[in-house]
Order: sequence, then C-alpha cells, then structure tokens
Amino acid sequence: MGLFELGGRTMIELIATAESMTQAEALLAAGVDTLYIGEEEFGLRLPHSFSRQEQIDLIHLAHSQGKKVNIALNGIMHPGKMKKIPEYLAFLAQAQPDHVVVGDTGVIYLLQEYDLPYIYDAETLVTNARQINFWQKKGAVGAVLAREVPFEEMKKLKGHVDVPVEILVYGATCIHQSKRPLLDNYFNYTKQEESAAKERGLFISEPKKAETHYSIYEDQHGTHIFADNDLNLINEVAELNQTGYQTWKLDGLFTPGENFVAIAKIFAAAKAAVEANTWNEAALVSAQQEIQKYHPVERGMDTGFYHLDPTAIK
Repeated sequence: MGLFELGGRTMIELIATAESMTQAEALLAAGVDTLYIGEEEFGLRLPHSFSRQEQIDLIHLAHSQGKKVNIALNGIMHPGKMKKIPEYLAFLAQAQPDHVVVGDTGVIYLLQEYDLPYIYDAETLVTNARQINFWQKKGAVGAVLAREVPFEEMKKLKGHVDVPVEILVYGATCIHQSKRPLLDNYFNYTKQEESAAKERGLFISEPKKAETHYSIYEDQHGTHIFADNDLNLINEVAELNQTGYQTWKLDGLFTPGENFVAIAKIFAAAKAAVEANTWNEAALVSAQQEIQKYHPVERGMDTGFYHLDPTAIK
C-alpha cells in the first residue's frame, strides 16, 4: 500500500474500483494510481468480478505504467470458501499484484506461505491505532479505516500508526452485511418471484422517514445495506493530506461507466493541486459542482461521519 515518492516528497495515492477492462484502462489514464479489483468469490461489494486472465492482464497493464493493482480478498471466508483460498493465493503469488486486501484472520494465517503483502481491512472494526498496530506486527503493510471514524478521532489515530491508512473519499458506504439472504427470505415468505441483485436498485426506508433510501442487494456473500447518502470528501481532501492521510479510495459500485471515470479525473486533479499547493476555494467549488454533475441523480451525497462530534456517536 506504500505511499508514492517523488524527489523525496510523499505523494498521495488515488485508488479506484473498476467495472470492466475498458473502464480500468480509462481510470489509469485519468490519473488513478492503483486499481482495486478482484472476483466476487473472495471480494466484497465489487462492481465487477474479473476473470483470472483479466486480473493478470490488468496487473501487467498497471505495472507497465508504473502503477499498482490491489486485489480484494476481504470476504468472510466460511469453511467452504476457505478450502478454495490456497488455490487463489497460489494464483496471485504468480500474478504478483501489489497487495491483497484481507480481513479474515484465517486468510491472514494462510498468507504466511505466500509472497503477498497484505492490507488489513475488517470493515467497521478498524477504528483505532492499537488494532492497526497489532496487525502491522502480524505483517500488514497498510489498513483500511472504518468509514464511521470522525475526523477528530482520525487526527488522534494518525499520530500512533506507522503504516498508510486508506480513507474512502468518494462512494457508497456499507452499513450492514448479513451472511443470510434476507431479500430472498422475504420474497419467499411473501410468495414473490423477484431478483435481489444489485441491478434491481432496491432500497429500504425507515418507517417514520419515508425519504430515506438505503440501497440493498444480495450476492453470494449475503445481504448488503448501504448508507442513505454516498460519501464525497472533495471539500476535505486538503485537510486529509495535511493530517497525513494520503491514501484515498474512490468506490464506483453505484456510479457506472464514464461518469465514474469523470469523477476520478476530478479527484486526480484535486490530488495534483493539493500536492502542488495550488488547491484553492475556486478549484474546490468547481470540483464539487463537477462531481454533482456526474454523480447518479437518484443518490444523495454527504460527508458521512467525518464532521460528527465523536462523543455524539453511540
């Protein structure tokens, strides 16, 4: 997960998901430093499940441009899937991505047999420096911070960790995952034949808040429910950089095609301006307007937990 270096100066790393080979190539051209890809069997909430050959091809493509590929291996591996892990790790050891992103401790144990640097990603559980430092001692070269950590807590945490910590700066936030097929169970109970796939665009609302819109879908990992609004921290990128958070993630799960590439270009331009110390209010306002233009009209955006008072979070 290493930070980029230029003339002795630490650089920001921009990471992005990809939904196709074509989009992956466009994202690299747009200024993305690291592709985040994988296959649905082992990775959570990916826009696309890439074949083994496609993973190899994208690793070669990224490396030919001096860029990186991280492979999602962050599913909760129940016994049936755990049996398949050694074969996939053997494949990855040959394909040589830059990192695998892992949350299951069983997978971390198996990683000892392979030359594969890993980033620790246990979703909502990664909330403090002690946890990140524990997994660093177990070989982790980076960590993915939970989306629910406010900036005031992030500032305290940064002074106590030595590995890069990834922050989601754009995209959907998963707030609940159940291994159970909750939608299928509901449809079966109500005797309906319906699809529970992401493409349906299903959502649930709170009984007393009809305006809420929690996206929900099912895949082989179970049921996934997302926050009412997607995250957009374009206003906060300079502050993140100044505080030492220089690993920025863009998630295009609900922002398809060229629109996601356009948003990646905006964040890449913001990254360059922050690094060059030319980021200003006018650039920020323009970037915010441009992101709004390409963000799905049916999905809201906010800053999530970023500005919340830590004492107010229960």
